[in-house]
Order: sequence, then C-alpha cells, then structure tokens
Amino acid sequence: MNAPPAQRRPLGQILIAAGILSEDQLRIALLEQMKSNQPIGKLLVSLGFVTEATLREALSENLGRQSVDLGHTVVDPQALKLIPRETAKRHHFLPLDLDLPNRRLTLAVADTNDIVGLDRVRSAIPEGIELETLLAGESEIDRAIDQYYGHELSIDGILHEIETGEVDWKSLAAADDQYSQPVVRLIDSILTDAVKKEASDIHFEPEANFLRIRYRIDGILRQIRALHKSYWPAMTVRIKVLSGMNIAEMRAPQDGRIGLSVSGRAVDFRVACQPTIHGENIVLRVLDRQKGIVPLDGLGLADEHLQQLKLMIARPEGIILVTGPTGSGKTTTLYSVLNHINNEGIHIMTLEDPVEYPMALVRQTSVADASKLDFANGIRSMMRQDPDVILVGEVRDAETAEMAFRAAMTGHQVFTTLHTNSAVGAIPRLLDIGVLPDILAGNIIGVIAQRLVRRLCDHCKSPYNAEPHEMRLIGVAPEDFRPVLYRATGCERCDFQGYRGRLAIMELLRIDAGLDELIARRATMHEIRSRAQQRGFTTLAEDGLRRVLDGTTSLEELGRVVDLTDRM
Repeated sequence: MNAPPAQRRPLGQILIAAGILSEDQLRIALLEQMKSNQPIGKLLVSLGFVTEATLREALSENLGRQSVDLGHTVVDPQALKLIPRETAKRHHFLPLDLDLPNRRLTLAVADTNDIVGLDRVRSAIPEGIELETLLAGESEIDRAIDQYYGHELSIDGILHEIETGEVDWKSLAAADDQYSQPVVRLIDSILTDAVKKEASDIHFEPEANFLRIRYRIDGILRQIRALHKSYWPAMTVRIKVLSGMNIAEMRAPQDGRIGLSVSGRAVDFRVACQPTIHGENIVLRVLDRQKGIVPLDGLGLADEHLQQLKLMIARPEGIILVTGPTGSGKTTTLYSVLNHINNEGIHIMTLEDPVEYPMALVRQTSVADASKLDFANGIRSMMRQDPDVILVGEVRDAETAEMAFRAAMTGHQVFTTLHTNSAVGAIPRLLDIGVLPDILAGNIIGVIAQRLVRRLCDHCKSPYNAEPHEMRLIGVAPEDFRPVLYRATGCERCDFQGYRGRLAIMELLRIDAGLDELIARRATMHEIRSRAQQRGFTTLAEDGLRRVLDGTTSLEELGRVVDLTDRM
C-alpha cells in the first residue's frame, strides 16, 4: 500500500490552487456540508462545481493514491466472479484484475477508508491474495457495476450468446448501453486476453469461410481462435469505431490507435487495416507501457557488455547505432538507454515513426506525412530546439544519415537504428548509403546488434548431455567433457510451448582510435572484425551460446535466430 503523505492539504485548497474551484464555490459547498453532513467531494460534484474525473485526480493527489479512469478500462471476468454484485454495489467497489501468479486483486474504490467493505472483500477472496486499491469516482463505479455484472464476459460465453441471439450491427457505434452488445464485449475480451498472454501483436485474418485469430507471443505466431466468417463484419465495425477509423471505407488501408486500461495499467493498441481478397485484414500492435521501458540492468546483458554500454553512453557527443531485423527489440533497448540518462539536467528529443511509448521530460515527435515532416527535416528542426540528446527512429537514406552525423559532429549525442545483420556490417551499410569514411571515423561511439531469443520455461525444461555435433557448435572438444544443456518440454505454466518470455542477445562494437583509422581507409569487414576481436569483441553467436550453457535458452532456439552454420 502507498504510504500517505506527511501533510495532507484539504481537498478544497487543492482544487483552488489548481484553478478548478473558486473561493465562493468552496464556501457554498461548506455551508451545504453543515446541513447534510456529506463528504465535501460528493457535494462539489452534486452542485456541479467540478466533474467526477477532476475530483478523482484531486483525491488521488490528496491521498497519495493512484487513480483509474473506468471509462477506458476493461475488467477481468475472473476478478468479477470473486466479489458478489451486492457487496460491490453497497460499498462502491469494482474488481478490475486478478493476477494469480503475483497473487494480487486490483480493486477500484470510491472511499479508501471503507474498512468494513475492504474486510468483507478480504473474507470473500482466497487466502494469500493481496488487495491493491485504485481510486475512482462513485458514480463511475456504479455505472461500471451495472455495465459489467450480469453480462457474459468470457470469449466462449460471448460466442454462445452471439450464436443463439441476434446482433444489431447498427447500434455498435452507439455510446449508450453498448455493453449489452455481445460483439463489443467480444472485442474487449480478445484484447484483454492478448495482453494477459503477453502477446505483442493480434492478427485478425479473414479466410474464405472462417476468421483466424492469431497472437504473436514471444516472437512466434500462435493461432488462438477460428470463428465463423459471419462474425467478422460486426467485429470490423467495432474495431474501427474504437480506433477512430472510417467505418464506411473498406477498400483502402487505414491506421488508428486504441487506448485502454487493462489489468489496472494503460495499454495502447496500434491498429492497421488492409483490404484483402477475403475481406479486411486487421493487425493490432500491443504497446504495453509497463513492459516497454525496461531498466538498463534488466536487459539481461552480461556484466562486461553492460559495462561497455555504460561507457558508450558516457561519451557526450557522437552517434550510437542499434541494428537488427524488425521485432528484435531495438526500440526497447533505445528507450531503456534514454530512461537511464533521462533527468532534469538534459534535454532529450526524439523523432519516431510513430511514437510508441510516451516518456516524461522527453520531447517526442511522430513523423507524419500530413505535416510534411520527414526524418531529415525533423532533425534539422530539432537542432534549433537546443537538444542535448537526439533519438532518430531509423536511418533510411543518405539525407537522414547526413543530418544525424551532422548533429553528432556539432556536440550532440545521437541514438538511431539501422537495418543490418551484424554490428560490423553497419559500417559498409553506412558507406553504401553515401556517408563518407572521413565523417564515419571519429563520430561513431559504437554499434549494438541484437536479437531476441525465447527463454526456456523454468518449470519444465529438461537437462541432457550435449551430442557430438552440439559440442562442435559450442566449441568444446569431445575429449574434454560433455556439457549439460536444456531442451524445451512444455507444461501448463508455459501453455505447453516450453518457452516463456524472451531475452536479448547482443554484440557490442565499441569504436576506438584503431577502428576509426580502419574505417577512414575503407578497410574490409574482415579487418575491422579481427581488430575488434583483439579488443574483446564477442559475436551474437558467442553471446547466445553463453545463454545456452547457463540453461536460459536452448541450442535449437538459438539456431532459429542466429546463423551457427559457420561453427560446424
């Protein structure tokens, strides 16, 4: 539980200080309070002086508690089953999320001091589950109770409801009593289910006779559902309404965004709609802010790699490149670095396509065609904003590369991404784009190449002695010893996949004076790699094999992501 602040200001004074309430309005409310003896907050809302949302934020500040907007929140059906409707209605409680692995129930409450109600909830839930309370408005909670209780919220239950009842597609865009529509609940349930399963993407793929729903979990697409084709038109309308797309347009690609609160935290969905021969294909990218920004120590780097990365970040000017294919975690690494250096003393600006995770203190700009802003013009504009650190989403062409290096040469620290297969491969790629070797030399701080490999499930991974061909891959002679490796098995905890979660494997090429000299005279990749290895450079394969030997991942998984054939 959050500790209360040492000295609480009266609620009225907080609202006056914020310019929301006048002295006269507070005086009227206090006089009414003397007559009715009701809480001041409730009176201010009933008198029409403040909205419930404003009051919620002020109470949150006053009590030092986190608040939640129930208008953009999806409720967990498992949590609802724990608390009866009568108890929820009487005490103005709404169960939001049941997190069984962490044994935690998140509860929206109107009054944090309702000891009787909280005790009643504790007696209704299984032993060992902790309560986490979030502030919400009383009438918001009452509306949400009426909305969620009494409706089927499980995917199977909703599908049964659709099959046996009639769906009114025209009312899907209506705001009033929309939760009575099963398709509305179906979309919410699928989105919640995807977030709970830690999916990075949701694919809605119409075929000739059915609709396929797939989640991308740990980088692998997995089919979750196959629904009848007749459900898809109504589902399409609902997704388009939520993401702000044109529901009448069905022949052109569209983009949109959905913002929801799932499991008590803000989650964004980036929506892309594409017409196909069987109907509109919709893919949602899940942007979970809680998981998007990882502490630098949480990236899973080896100690020497972490030390090298911190030394690279410590250089005040120059460019740091992060390379790797799409979906290799480049953005997460960059955000982790920015989060590490972010403080009031420096001005950080970013140029992204699009902005994925909002960050405090960081000025973030989305590259938009509508505003005629591209990466090159965006960097040119940012240079006039007195930045200390600049993040450029991607170097795609000569103009963007030229502007990024110009920023690095004028005393700025620049972070950007580049599509290459290895850290050493970034040098010929930049030369190919058109950056002169004299400009490259002296201005590159370092290059990070990374991949994501799936992490073996700790509960079911099984040990075995390495086979002769596996020993060759690892680099161990047969006469030395047979190392113990682990393979995926599968259990309930990992959904019978054998893997749960992902980790980054990296190679860090820190550019020193010797490498600068090689770059300036257009040395071959072989020369640059040999020089780097003399300085302790380790490849992606070597970093991955370290993870195989410590039992974090399997050799099979590493071979899926990194080329190991040159070690045979």
